[in-house]
Amino acid sequence: MSAATRLIAHLDMDAFYASVELQRFPELTGLPVVVGGGRRHQPEEIVDPETGTRTRRFATLRDYTGRGVATTASYEARKLGVHSAMGLMKAARLAPDAILLPADFDAYRLYSRRFKAAVRAIAPQIEDRGIDEIYIDLTDVAIEGATSDVDTDDPWTRARVVAEAIKEAVRAATGLSCSIGITPNKLLSKIASELDKPDGLTILTGGDIAARVWPLSARKINGIGPKTSAKLEALGIRSIGELAQADRAWLVERFGNALGAWMHDAAHGRDERPVVTVSEPKSISRETTFERDLDAKRDRAALSRIFTELCVDLAEDLQRSGYAGKTIGLKLRYSDFKTVTRDQTIDVPTQDAQVIRRTAGECLKRVALDRRIRLLGVRIGTLSPVETVSEMPTMAAEPDSSLFE
Repeated sequence: MSAATRLIAHLDMDAFYASVELQRFPELTGLPVVVGGGRRHQPEEIVDPETGTRTRRFATLRDYTGRGVATTASYEARKLGVHSAMGLMKAARLAPDAILLPADFDAYRLYSRRFKAAVRAIAPQIEDRGIDEIYIDLTDVAIEGATSDVDTDDPWTRARVVAEAIKEAVRAATGLSCSIGITPNKLLSKIASELDKPDGLTILTGGDIAARVWPLSARKINGIGPKTSAKLEALGIRSIGELAQADRAWLVERFGNALGAWMHDAAHGRDERPVVTVSEPKSISRETTFERDLDAKRDRAALSRIFTELCVDLAEDLQRSGYAGKTIGLKLRYSDFKTVTRDQTIDVPTQDAQVIRRTAGECLKRVALDRRIRLLGVRIGTLSPVETVSEMPTMAAEPDSSLFE
């Protein structure tokens, strides 16, 4: 089937982390909410001693101190200028009364599994692109129980009906809304899903590119980052339309054959990539940035606890995904932002938290702990599906007194 007749959807959950939190704390609906605080920002339950009524007290950005960043923000907070990756201190200046909640990735992964299962029940050909977004090949998806007034012979009508069913299924499974873009390819669908958020359904054909896509910033093309965008602007190119009007050879001369040719194709909405339904992960990792720099000696107990939690979380990620790994690594970022990594390969793949912790601890012994620590992370690579591993090592849980001495 030609690319012109493909029906590719991109589904993006709306303000996903914040929306999950609103499911758990419905009293915050309609308020500006920012996710990104640490454990100390957990809601506090208050019980009235006379009536027994239970209420919750929430932290606000007004009282925040530290250097954390916003993981996401509700649409009400976004209207006040707060966005993901913004420093929380800056966010506090823009929206001091916004509610601050800690991230709960276990809850987000649960909701992620729910919405993807709901989509697969309708359209099984999906490409997983992360916790809150997927591509869906709708080309051959049939309409179940279509009414007589639906033109099932028109592919775009069929795609709209299927997308509406997907949105309803996602809402039924999670209580959350999503936005879907449908176009002939992945590149355009990624752009389209952003056009009518939240709860949007946008369909673009090749004839819509000039009116809907070309006025957008070149940064809206997934793959054009800050550096390339800045170089384009220096050359007088700000919009996708201006990029489309640029001569292909001129772009190749200034950006190289691969990037220049790709940008020219992308600006014209050309993308032949298939929806990849099976993708083997190369590695799985867990890391955390501390709200204050930690000292390897004075904060040894806290660092050891966090180190163990990361290893346990990583092991649980492996068990949920059905993989075991052999190459275990450590990532450390110092207060001066210098980052070091170390890794060690064991003989047999594992998904055991204690094996991961012990091996990562061996890696830790190979790095200097003479500076304060900003970030700590663990990773595991050389992955194998667990069904291909005949025996996996385990060890009894025991404290490792050598950590962070």
